Amino acid sequence: MTQFTPQFTPKSLETVATQAKEQYEGLVKAGQEQTVKQFEQTASAAKEQFEKATTQILKSYEDLQAAGKANVEALVASSTIAAKGAEDLSREVVAYSQSALDKSITTGKALLTAKSLQEVVELQNAFLKSSFDSLVAETTRIQELTTKVTNEALAPLNARVTATVETFSKPIAA
Repeated sequence: MTQFTPQFTPKSLETVATQAKEQYEGLVKAGQEQTVKQFEQTASAAKEQFEKATTQILKSYEDLQAAGKANVEALVASSTIAAKGAEDLSREVVAYSQSALDKSITTGKALLTAKSLQEVVELQNAFLKSSFDSLVAETTRIQELTTKVTNEALAPLNARVTATVETFSKPIAA
């Protein structure tokens, strides 16, 4: 058997060195290209996430502003309804008071012209019964009107509370 001994010449060593250098440079270049590509992908993904987050924050801010504006509008509407209701209630109370005063004056005149004690007692009893029945009816009517005005005045505020709860209970879109 003959043993093969490789023969290296300066030219063959130079060729091997050149090839090794080219392969090394190719690997380095490929590694650099891969690193740049990964960096660009990471930067792009980070930019995308940042833009998404910024958009969500701006949307949330806009939603908050819109909710605040709607809340103020609801408060104004509620106050307007309450003021009108208070005006109507005041008008009703004044009208009832005037009516009661007129009945008192009429009854007082009738009492002054009564011919007997029996007639005075009958007029007084009729006046008291009529006044009591009128007071009960008016109180019931005022109470119903007050309840109606209160419900109407609270309706815009209740609607805003419901809308606000619905808006802010929604999860933030990912």
